[in-house]
Amino acid sequence: MKLIFERSRAGRGTQYIPECDVPVVIPNAPGREATLRLPELPETEVDRHYTELAKQTHGVNDGFYPLGSCTMKYNPQINEEAAALPGFTRIHPLQDADTVKGCHVVCDTLEKYLCEITGMDAVSLQPAAGAHGEFTGLLLIKAYHREKGDLKRTKIIVPDSAHGTNPASAAMAGFQVVSIASDDKGCVDLEALKAAVGEDTAGLMLTNPNTVGLFDPNILEITRIVHEAGGLCYYDGANLNAVMGIARPGDMGFDVVHVNLHKTFSTPHGGGGPGSGPSGCKAFLAKYLPGKESPESIGNVRSFGGNFLVAVKALAYILSIGREGVPAAAENAVLNANYMKEKLKDIYPLAYDRTCMHEFVICLEELKEKTGVSALDVAKAMLDHGIHPPTMYFPLIVHEALMVEPTETETKETLDEAIAIFRAIYDEAVQHPEAMHEKPVRTPIRRPDEVQAARTPVIRYDFEG
Repeated sequence: MKLIFERSRAGRGTQYIPECDVPVVIPNAPGREATLRLPELPETEVDRHYTELAKQTHGVNDGFYPLGSCTMKYNPQINEEAAALPGFTRIHPLQDADTVKGCHVVCDTLEKYLCEITGMDAVSLQPAAGAHGEFTGLLLIKAYHREKGDLKRTKIIVPDSAHGTNPASAAMAGFQVVSIASDDKGCVDLEALKAAVGEDTAGLMLTNPNTVGLFDPNILEITRIVHEAGGLCYYDGANLNAVMGIARPGDMGFDVVHVNLHKTFSTPHGGGGPGSGPSGCKAFLAKYLPGKESPESIGNVRSFGGNFLVAVKALAYILSIGREGVPAAAENAVLNANYMKEKLKDIYPLAYDRTCMHEFVICLEELKEKTGVSALDVAKAMLDHGIHPPTMYFPLIVHEALMVEPTETETKETLDEAIAIFRAIYDEAVQHPEAMHEKPVRTPIRRPDEVQAARTPVIRYDFEG
């Protein structure tokens, strides 16, 4: 399809844009040296352009979307309606507190529920995304050791199956990252952990269930080992939707958590809207939280109270499903993942063949060796069947990995259709491997040069071309 600039013709436009009714408050303000180049189109062409764009994107409203490790694709419309209420949208963060009492109730209520769900004692809604929540939590750990005068604790232990943001956040917070290997069951190697902890251990970063979708049966032993060494335990909440309402990080021995409102609690993820990664902690760390009136606070990590409308959406979701709905969502996510895993494992080898939580990881290393068909080829083939591919090549400890997460909202009929497609693709990979390298063949865009697109993306339009 054409870019909107390619559709543009000088002088085209609409007569229905109202005159600006906002007074000029900065007279003689600096302006652009050159006129801003904007596309000029009539209303019908604008509408057609964005309608065509919408048709070429695949979202949860279009079909099966088993993207692993991102969790919770369900974005109820009622959340959007709640966040669009004038009492939430027509406010200013510098208003007097007495004029926005309802907004404070939203934040206070959400913080209370997040504490209950995670087993924490206090929460800050300031962090603007998951990785931002990680960074904030690590600053709490750093402040704790600093106040104790324990400055030798400079290392954060991170399993090799961790999300990539974990070591990055630890490094940004000024820690040295120590990676420990997983055992043959896909969980933390206890002996490796014991060897890694010491007087220089500041803490451990871990998500449970972990990145290969497994609940670590040794979680209490893991947190005990770290605590006995004088470190603190950080819970990455990326996979909380598999255990919410059933098992709490605080009860597992974690001292600090972050929660992805834009994943676990149904608010739009990625390009669908801003994120929010509240940080929670046990009572002894609460004084360090951002946005709290405490001289020991680490200070603000974002302006004002964070992405407030995301908090509104998350609260609307929690209130709508209630105390019974929170664990029910987790149970359905686990049920769907295990159902699909069991229906596929006879032909798709599992990285770890045991009961999974909300997602499972397929290893296609053997298929590639025998046929030359890679995980990328299989994922691309799924596009021709109208379903979004799973996450590819993650986690890094599994070669030729596909991470599949059916989510809690899919019906058995949808899962059965997806299973049939997975099986049909596998049969084609075995019988016609060369054809798999050309997939997809029925999409608006075929297979692009992804390396070239990542390294030298064309992000500017050449007006002179």
